[in-house]
Amino acid sequence: MELLLLGATGAVGREVLELALNDPSIPTVTAPTRRPLTPHDKLHNPVVDFTMPLPAAGWWKADALLCCLGTTIRKAGSQAAFRAVDHDLILEAAQKAHDYGTPVMVLNSSLGANSASRNFYLRTKGETEDDLRRIGFRRLALVRPSLIDTDREEARFGEKAGLIASRLLRPIIPAHYRAVSARSIARTMLDSVLGSDGVRVIESEEIR
Repeated sequence: MELLLLGATGAVGREVLELALNDPSIPTVTAPTRRPLTPHDKLHNPVVDFTMPLPAAGWWKADALLCCLGTTIRKAGSQAAFRAVDHDLILEAAQKAHDYGTPVMVLNSSLGANSASRNFYLRTKGETEDDLRRIGFRRLALVRPSLIDTDREEARFGEKAGLIASRLLRPIIPAHYRAVSARSIARTMLDSVLGSDGVRVIESEEIR
């Protein structure tokens, strides 16, 4: 099974990459990034400028596309810049992979993603999901984690406070809202590559 991984340098993407490179059933992982990754015998790492139109290349064809692309409004600098990544870039990459014959896509989305939401972040996530459904992948898995339990340096103060509270109150927080580890999300994404055709939504409480 050959994988195409987008977002390999983020918290979840790094975990997906590590798991995939150590999985004997996965001979090749293609992970385009802005800067070169640490070389590995199984890793194909095209260097891509994601601010430009995505290149035509044979590596878009894989058995499955796993997409961990994403940013925050604060990090992007504006709502428009956030949407350019979390909607436009994801859709462009997904369409490119589909056009090259990749039949399966797994997206790391968000708890509460809903195109009808009044919250800009969740509405954007929901619109991305809706538009991916229209592309026509044979199998599309939408993974919707709650707060990601990670120690990433760029985490906002509110995220850090939420993680501390989530860890302390985990026994009494409903499973749907508990923070989940980046490693658990990565495992769930890889597991979701296989399965029946159609669209599957994986809510946060299903992530293990």
